[in-house]
Amino acid sequence: MSAGLKNTFDPFTLSVIQSALDSAAEEMFTVLRKTAMSPIIYEVLDVGTGVTDAKGRLVSSGAGIPTFVGVLDKAVKVIVERHGDSLKAGDIFIANDPNHGGVTHLNDVVIAKPVFFDDQCVAWTASIAHWGDIGGKVPGSIASDVTEIFAEGLRLPPVRLFSAGNRNAAVFDIIEVNSRLPDFVKGDLWAQVAASNRAEVQLLSLFDKYGAATVNEAISEAFNSGRSRALAGLATLPQGEFSIEEEQDNGKLWRATITITSDAFIVDLTGNPKDDGGPYNTSRDGAVIACQMIFKALCDPEPVANFGSFSPLKVITEEGTVFHAGATAPQGFYFENRIRLLDMLWQCMAKVCPGRLPAGSFASIFGTVISGIHPDTKRKFAMVEPQMGGWGATNERDGIDAMFSTNHGNTFNCPVEICEARYGLDVVHKQLGEKPRNQTGFNGGAGVSVMYEARAPASLSVGYTRAKVPVWSLNNQPPGGINSMTIQRSSGEQEYHQFASGITLEAGDRVLIETASGGSAKRAIREGR
Repeated sequence: MSAGLKNTFDPFTLSVIQSALDSAAEEMFTVLRKTAMSPIIYEVLDVGTGVTDAKGRLVSSGAGIPTFVGVLDKAVKVIVERHGDSLKAGDIFIANDPNHGGVTHLNDVVIAKPVFFDDQCVAWTASIAHWGDIGGKVPGSIASDVTEIFAEGLRLPPVRLFSAGNRNAAVFDIIEVNSRLPDFVKGDLWAQVAASNRAEVQLLSLFDKYGAATVNEAISEAFNSGRSRALAGLATLPQGEFSIEEEQDNGKLWRATITITSDAFIVDLTGNPKDDGGPYNTSRDGAVIACQMIFKALCDPEPVANFGSFSPLKVITEEGTVFHAGATAPQGFYFENRIRLLDMLWQCMAKVCPGRLPAGSFASIFGTVISGIHPDTKRKFAMVEPQMGGWGATNERDGIDAMFSTNHGNTFNCPVEICEARYGLDVVHKQLGEKPRNQTGFNGGAGVSVMYEARAPASLSVGYTRAKVPVWSLNNQPPGGINSMTIQRSSGEQEYHQFASGITLEAGDRVLIETASGGSAKRAIREGR
């Protein structure tokens, strides 16, 4: 602590400042939720919000998807690297390219704004949200048969959306003409801008009250606290080198080695398959986020994450592989790759640390996109719906029924009433799937069965994993289920798909989704029983 801060900086001030930083990120989330145009944002909450320091180091985060929050600091760091020397008050940047700050896929758009106090950039406000259509080969912009990222839609490296408070009309125009849903895209874009602006007001009030030196010192102390908590959690893990290999649905083997020392958690992802020419890859930053998830779950699961929370984590990747995609590799279905990686690391550590983690879950985003024209309003729509499934059991209890994936955090399903009103689809049923009955241990949670019926011609894109290799269990217990999707044509024919896009649905066709039950686990043996 510097001498000049001794009279003003104390634990109580620290707590107040940290709470205010958290509040700014939370208010961003609230503004975004209440002003967005698309149900995938305001109902499903397919978003993330956060505040970083001037260098792009994560300070606080709002509700939403944890893996989305993990994008924001990485995106801001790219912006700082490229534009840091020319930043001005009132600038706002936009990015969606996974190789240039976007991290995920083109549908997920980052809006970031530098916050200036006393003519210095002191922080950033940032959000990420899934947009329903960003151009590309198919409605909804998630195509299964593309071989280059160029076919997936509009790519935006970090560019100025506003310059010194002045709107860059050309960028707005480019975005609008590249989307099949221009009204929704504009509405969601302005919602993210409003969220950043609102958080900026709160941050400026904080800096004005306490001064930049005190706020920066509080942020530094928060980073130190995050690192201390992470190291304390790391000390509870067994030290050593732990490896895992897992076969994927396509027959390929994925592998990882986790090395745990007194001060480091190292994940080595070298030696994995090359990116395969399809949209089933993730950027290096995306792989890092998956590793951050397992590290946080084990070492510091409760408090909000910040830059210090991940300082002991090191991730080794190999460029040109499924976990570090090449420059032109498509990444539309990155989410299945990333959740498969997290699930594999989860399995490795669940066996190394008995009782710390549950058995496997359905572990799929099961992204379902149905696009068309509403039969009543005649308005274009794109339903983007992640699905719920079963989570794994522990040695103390059954698994949880019908939850979103481990990546999804505070996500909700879209209510049936909203789905039918906004998209003009009929939801024939949405119910729990069959729950497994394990007589020798605890059961995994039940998945769900969901059926949509098209009321008018529409286009379907879908992608999910765990369609062939069942969910893993613990202690040699029976495995969990598998995920599946069936199209029931009005003619009586049935089609089965795992990764597909641009499938034509006619009125009366039904889409049946059935997600997997979670893995089971052996009952704990208690003394006296």
